[in-house]
Amino acid sequence: MPIKIHLLPLGALQTNCYVVADTDTHEAVIIDPSDEAPKILEVVQREGYQVREILATHAHFDHVLASKPVKEATQAPFRLHAADVPQLRHAQQIAAMYGITAPEPATHDGTVDEGTVIEVGAIKLETFFTPGHSPGHVSYVLRSEQVVFSGDCLFAGGIGRTDLPGGDYPTLMYSIFDKLVVLGDEYTVCSGHGPTTTIGEERQSNPFLLQWLSSNWRDES
Repeated sequence: MPIKIHLLPLGALQTNCYVVADTDTHEAVIIDPSDEAPKILEVVQREGYQVREILATHAHFDHVLASKPVKEATQAPFRLHAADVPQLRHAQQIAAMYGITAPEPATHDGTVDEGTVIEVGAIKLETFFTPGHSPGHVSYVLRSEQVVFSGDCLFAGGIGRTDLPGGDYPTLMYSIFDKLVVLGDEYTVCSGHGPTTTIGEERQSNPFLLQWLSSNWRDES
């Protein structure tokens, strides 16, 4: 498949933004316009992409800091899950709580939910509802490349924090095991922070996953 994925760690929190492109049609999707809009747009312009969709895995401020200028520059619609719209509207206030001055985020143009399919050229992203880190967190699965964009649900060696408003640890773990782990060991995990990993690597060595399995194991024989 003619798919190219650009990984851009951006901003003070090095939040990963992904530009996913069909290299035949030069159409693209931006996932998590995290920060430093000029760097995102430089990739778009250099490669000659036409951005058709801007998607957020969730609305924590570090994932949407560049959403407004990127939307204005590309004229692409910006979408996220409805349950995270309140956090989007208060992103500046939440950022201020952490001593960060954040620009106003883009106004969302629509929502996604479990089962929503985003099709742009050869790109077909399936939306999985994966709450726990935030109430409206979603992950996007690109089956043709065996890739999942997991946002702040699952990381290399870690999981999303659950001490923020709307976070819930058991919900997060059920999201990871019921939605992501079942994809299969060969799937690449493109997360919201840090390096890429695989489902297989995390299933075998992620201490949070192993602890959850140990503490929730039951003998049903």
